[in-house]
Amino acid sequence: MKYRRLGKSGLQVSEFSFGAWVTFGKQYGVDGAAELLATAYDAGVNFFDNAEGYEQGTAEQVMGDTLKKLGWSRDSYVVSTKVFWGGEKPTQKGLSRKHVFDACHAGLKRLGVDYLDLYFCHRPDLNTPIEETVRAMHDLITQGKVMYWGTSEWSAQQLTEAYGVARQHGLSPPTMEQPQYNLFVREKIESDYLPLYDLMGLGTTIWSPLASGMLTGKYNDGIPDDSRVNLPGYEWLKEMFESERGKDRLKKVKELAKVADEAGMPIHHMALLWCLENPNVSTVILGASRLSQLQDNLKALDSRKKLTPDVIAAIEKIVDNKPDGPQVFE
Repeated sequence: MKYRRLGKSGLQVSEFSFGAWVTFGKQYGVDGAAELLATAYDAGVNFFDNAEGYEQGTAEQVMGDTLKKLGWSRDSYVVSTKVFWGGEKPTQKGLSRKHVFDACHAGLKRLGVDYLDLYFCHRPDLNTPIEETVRAMHDLITQGKVMYWGTSEWSAQQLTEAYGVARQHGLSPPTMEQPQYNLFVREKIESDYLPLYDLMGLGTTIWSPLASGMLTGKYNDGIPDDSRVNLPGYEWLKEMFESERGKDRLKKVKELAKVADEAGMPIHHMALLWCLENPNVSTVILGASRLSQLQDNLKALDSRKKLTPDVIAAIEKIVDNKPDGPQVFE
């Protein structure tokens, strides 16, 4: 395992990290979660991602109980949560000062920690002024309850505004963004955010590196019965796979699998390593429905040298979706 700075901050995060989405609180309780976290930690993973919206806080509770059971030293790992979807009432959602504070304290309690290393705004809130959210995050940092704050799936314009507000008023700017990034979803990381890596020193903790499992190749012949795509509440994912765009991507997955095979590695290892090739990616968040999946994904790091320039060129020829870069208006 290697480590990268989270943007321009001094925080070192493992190239592969582990996320609780879908699995914790839905598929796994403390015993299963402990097995997953311990396996990741022993392999060098030091960042564990969560959110108040994952199973309505249950994922945070499971992770917190698991961290207590494992008994790791608090200074040996990085834990995050996110604020946006806390409940149905108006004060239980969004990025108002009240909900940002309430969600932080609830997350601290469920995770069983005294502070959050990373605290993300899970989505932009068009009903709350960005300055209000920036000030709330800054205050949590000065109180020692949050080390770094960031965003997830914000636009480059919204991030720039948040950064500008912070600089204007002497507040803590966002340190990191958590966007989706994989061979089929590239625009934000490779184009929209391109000016922000230097301007803000923006770090990225990318999710869905395997495109919700599509880049594993296991959906090439249909959806397996034990897939997370068949879980209640994830019908949207199934529709995505069965759409025309989904079918077109599956065709490309079959071609990518041939490239990976010729390079001497499975397609999902190639897809994970491809994400790490981007120097603006701070960490790649892994998910896992089974321990064997996590163990297998971690082994991708053993194949770094197999992702040669020729292999990357073959990948680009198949996906044929490289962004042109940010638009500049004069």
